[in-house]
Amino acid sequence: MKYLIKNGRCIDPANKFDAVADLLLSDGKIENIGKKIPSPKGAQTVDAQGMIVAPGFVDMHVHLRTPGREDVETLESGSRAALKGGYTSVLMMPNTDPAVDTPEMACGLKEQAHKESAVHAYVSGAVTKGRQGAQLTDIAGLKAAGALAVTDDGCCVADDGIFRKALRESARAGLLLIDHCEDAKISGKGVMNESFMSTKLGMRGMPRQAEYDMVRRDIEYARGLDAPVHIAHVSCKESCDLIRKAKKAGVRVTAEAAPHHFTLTDEACANYDTRTKMNPPLRADYDVKAVKEALADGTLDAIATDHAPHGLHDKYVEFDAASFGVIGLETALSISVMELVNKGVLDWPRLIELLSSAPAKILGIPAGTLSKGAPADVTVLDPKAELMYTAENVASRSKNSPFIDWKLTGLAMEVFVSGKRLVSGGQLV
Repeated sequence: MKYLIKNGRCIDPANKFDAVADLLLSDGKIENIGKKIPSPKGAQTVDAQGMIVAPGFVDMHVHLRTPGREDVETLESGSRAALKGGYTSVLMMPNTDPAVDTPEMACGLKEQAHKESAVHAYVSGAVTKGRQGAQLTDIAGLKAAGALAVTDDGCCVADDGIFRKALRESARAGLLLIDHCEDAKISGKGVMNESFMSTKLGMRGMPRQAEYDMVRRDIEYARGLDAPVHIAHVSCKESCDLIRKAKKAGVRVTAEAAPHHFTLTDEACANYDTRTKMNPPLRADYDVKAVKEALADGTLDAIATDHAPHGLHDKYVEFDAASFGVIGLETALSISVMELVNKGVLDWPRLIELLSSAPAKILGIPAGTLSKGAPADVTVLDPKAELMYTAENVASRSKNSPFIDWKLTGLAMEVFVSGKRLVSGGQLV
């Protein structure tokens, strides 16, 4: 099938292309990009006037809960949520039940995802067996089985010796090490950011030092080994400052931020709504400002959702007892448009870079570009389209979003994966 996407503002950060143009998709590839491309025989035309045509978005941090928690998300439901948000590629975290900690499990999940996911769903493996932080997995074997990264996400690789060895082994294998930076000895049994608000609400706080101490450690080992490390879900100003300084010094560190961390503060917890409970927690207003600045100046490399589905029994309990985590695949684009572009923090090319070409480059996958011959993974978004986001229109099996009942602006209207039109007119096909 051929599709001719006409008259849209085509933004391709990988090629520094930003112009009103046409895009021709054919046989799963991008055949041509340019002005006034003639319509081939049999091609379907998509009018993108007033819209932005971008590379399909890449989310390098999602939890699709397979295997083990298919009651709250499946590869099928999670990938449909991704499509609604404009995503065509995702990296699945390995904190499943059981954890993806062997080459055999990684290979099996990769094959299952190929059959059941509507988007490109890539596999990551655990750094340590069972994500227990004690014994390294077969990192080279995970690479051979198709894993793109290793991480104990949800837990930090806290032991310095094990972390150093893991960083060395992952660099040797050509795998990215992604670290959840949290010193559990400091965060303890905290449930939200340690602040005036936590004191007011009578809830145990999670000090910001629990994050930035580990960010500092990771940077020092990356510097010493000249190895790449990726910092997940950065939430506080001190972490941004450390990463900025490290990059200027040539350290091979990359980092991501989640939409909830550049949008909400810990004041959102005031009503004890467990949809505002995540790890790292919502921080202070100056942290939100710092994360936005870091996205703008290149300190932070990517926007990632940390999409973490949970069921009613996980969330509709007391705040202390509730699970950490929120869903985000369906709202990340809109929240980014509203908080970053519409408020003048970023221009459109930078936002598209953060959502597509930058995470694709970090992961080393064939995505994030509108180049001729590239896979036809394309998102057409309407920057002015609006939607009242309600529990009834959530594609995920879980509803644990802090943005339920928000009026969203900026929606994915057309999404193509390997040239297949899977979202049309803003609706799943």
